Amino acid sequence: MALVGSGSALPSASISNALLGHRVETSDEWIRSRTGIGSRRVAGAGETVTSLASAAALAALEQAGWSAAEVDLILLATSSPDDLFGTAPRVQAAIGAHAAVAFDLTAACSGFLFALITASQYIRSGSFERVLVIGADQLSRWVDWDDRSTCVLFGDGAGAVALQACEQADDGLLAFRMRSDGSRNACLTLAQTPEHRPLVAGLTAQVGGFAPIHMNGQEVYKFAVREVPAVLSELLEATGIKASTLDWLLLHQANQRILDAVADRFAVPQQRVLSNLGLYGNTSAATIPLMLDEAVRDGRVQPGHLLASSGFGAGLSWGGALLRWSGRLA
Repeated sequence: MALVGSGSALPSASISNALLGHRVETSDEWIRSRTGIGSRRVAGAGETVTSLASAAALAALEQAGWSAAEVDLILLATSSPDDLFGTAPRVQAAIGAHAAVAFDLTAACSGFLFALITASQYIRSGSFERVLVIGADQLSRWVDWDDRSTCVLFGDGAGAVALQACEQADDGLLAFRMRSDGSRNACLTLAQTPEHRPLVAGLTAQVGGFAPIHMNGQEVYKFAVREVPAVLSELLEATGIKASTLDWLLLHQANQRILDAVADRFAVPQQRVLSNLGLYGNTSAATIPLMLDEAVRDGRVQPGHLLASSGFGAGLSWGGALLRWSGRLA
């Protein structure tokens, strides 16, 4: 499996910390000192998970040099679909990938990494040759904009990568690990609302709906700074790769303090830690591919570069992967 193309898309509206301070009691200094976030993008009229994911997918196709008709599979990692029955088929239709199978995968902020690993197994088994993996979320739909502990954190966006079958020697997924711990699920939830209505003969039916995002920030922070270094250490040990040889650290963009803690653990200098958190906030499943695409397009990530990546978040779920960027195959 070679990583041969990337793309991303963002809503047009950017909300700075100062502007958000007109809505809730907060300030730029308060938010930056605790999270590293300076602004976030919020989807407006006509901007949806489908439109953002489709734009990111088309950009990845262009970079890979594929036509949409050549795509075999589309995996959309999202926790905020436009349709609970599945948004990936909408993306398939929007980009004209009529021959592709398309389905959603939900694992919150770990979603893109889990989808990438899932796609690699289809490719390695010989089932599919060309796959689009997309991470896209619109969590602005589900944020309580009067709760400063959560509304300052999240933004909307999408990122995509194109994956292609290749010779084993060129495989861009060197190793991976995936973890889940449902006993800690309550730390970060977007839960159904427990509302019921009368139905017939004294029976009730549940009304569909979800409560805003709830997060125990302190517990999630402790979880991330413990588990992310542990899973990356396991990967480095299993492959015999030294942290000093990594070209880039590519982590889920949740909190700058988490990124700094992981970098310190492996003695990775800040100039090799990819971060755009300050501009976009936490875009959930979109953060890793959005950051990757930005770094590929500005020339930081080059063919052959080795990246250590980790996704982590609700579930609780987390995982890691050692990736080698290929760029377009000849």
